[in-house]
Amino acid sequence: MSNILIAGGTGLIGTHLTQKLLAKGHQLSLLSRKKRNIKGVKNVQWDVNKGTIDDAAFENVDHIINLAGAGIADGRWTEKYKKILLDSRNKSADLFHDELNKRNIQLKSYVTASAIGYYGDRKDEWLKETSASNGKGFMVDCCEQWEAAGGQMKSVSDRLVTLRIGIVLSTQGGALTKMLPSYSAFVGSYFGNGQQYYSWIHIDDMVDLIIYSIENKELNGTYNAVSPNPVNNKIFAQAIGKALDKTALILPVPSFALRLAMGEMADVVLNSNRVSADKIVASGFQFRFPELVGALRDVVGRKV
Repeated sequence: MSNILIAGGTGLIGTHLTQKLLAKGHQLSLLSRKKRNIKGVKNVQWDVNKGTIDDAAFENVDHIINLAGAGIADGRWTEKYKKILLDSRNKSADLFHDELNKRNIQLKSYVTASAIGYYGDRKDEWLKETSASNGKGFMVDCCEQWEAAGGQMKSVSDRLVTLRIGIVLSTQGGALTKMLPSYSAFVGSYFGNGQQYYSWIHIDDMVDLIIYSIENKELNGTYNAVSPNPVNNKIFAQAIGKALDKTALILPVPSFALRLAMGEMADVVLNSNRVSADKIVASGFQFRFPELVGALRDVVGRKV
């Protein structure tokens, strides 16, 4: 089994990932600013802003999984919060690179998160890993810088896997938890004209894909971490009602109202990303939840 160091292991994806890696018998070290007691996991302290990390992080390390980063939707996109979003992603890669270089350590793999926001607003265009960004908006800039920071890890790792992650379906965090409450009153919402594409992935498939990236030695480069079946926002809203077995009234939230309420952050819900999963499927990865209604029914039913 491998020795794996995880940054961002206490977030939505990281929490699920930690439990599954432990169940598979891997040795885990979890980076945190505070001391944490997680059974079976070695806690290692670091501070990205100060550029410090305990030596214990690099003892017999084989792989690093970097999910670190402040939440995109956890604060209004002021200039101050934009800097937090950028620094929390870019500085972690810088720190890993410098510390591994200093210790002359070569990893077997470095797996880093990115996001489908990389592509920008693209209407109904199918987006593959070779598709360039449209160069417009903070999300695009954030993802481009994020991936550039991760790119330097090629010099200290045999493999670099960058995962452009879509909407992660879970009832324990993320976008879905903000959408579900209104359905208890039989009302749902779509944003703008509802035609923008949402590319999504079940939390279990997301975790499996990260583990696949560690265990499959052939995987190298950038991969879209999305299900094979993106849908537009209006269909997404209707699918939640179906998954809950509720006949919900689906109402529009106008774009101008979202812009007033959210500012530039409205791009998160108004941009269209019709993202292809062809490359990861061609590598041999099999999605357990490729269809939206089935995926929603599972996460709601199991409360995962």
